[in-house]
Amino acid sequence: MASTLTRDAPALAFTHRFEPATDGAASPLLLLHGTGGDETDLLPLGRMIAPGAALLSPRGQVSEGGMPRFFRRLAEGVFDEADVVRRAHDLADFIAAARTAYGLAAPVAVGFSNGANIAALVMLLRPETLAGAVLLRPMVPLADPPAGDLPSTPVLMLSGAMDPIVPAENAARLATLLSARGGKVEHKTLPASHGLTSADLTAARDFIARIGR
Repeated sequence: MASTLTRDAPALAFTHRFEPATDGAASPLLLLHGTGGDETDLLPLGRMIAPGAALLSPRGQVSEGGMPRFFRRLAEGVFDEADVVRRAHDLADFIAAARTAYGLAAPVAVGFSNGANIAALVMLLRPETLAGAVLLRPMVPLADPPAGDLPSTPVLMLSGAMDPIVPAENAARLATLLSARGGKVEHKTLPASHGLTSADLTAARDFIARIGR
């Protein structure tokens, strides 16, 4: 399958990988890595959960000790909120430019950890950007999230029962927040830690199959 590494600026300002669709009926996926990942990390996951879908995978533009992220944090679980908002808008702008460049429909985001957090905020700030989301180990991205309307946007949240990073209360609060904004949220807590398991892959694949056409 063809894959391109692109660093075009300013419109496609994120270094990213793009794999074109081989199944024209499949919704494109936006793959958003966790801390320390890059634009290649979630490509295998994308191929497994949505065979034939176009894959768009940007690299986070923030470096934390040499590890890419999508926004700055001040400590574990403590985010630089002004930076979070700015970076979410930057990502939404990139997605819009990539849709034009590659001829894509609105993608379904698949984000892990830091990538899941920024995907959640993109949905809240710029709800027209994404057709849905799979949020793997997400947290509430802002202490005072913006008002927004997610008209029936499908969202799958997958939390880990033994996750040492994301408190159960925080994940539940995010599910409630997205639901209150109109999202069609499914929140599942799996017998897992912060890392992904085969149960995550199965749940994500089933969800994408239901909403992705």
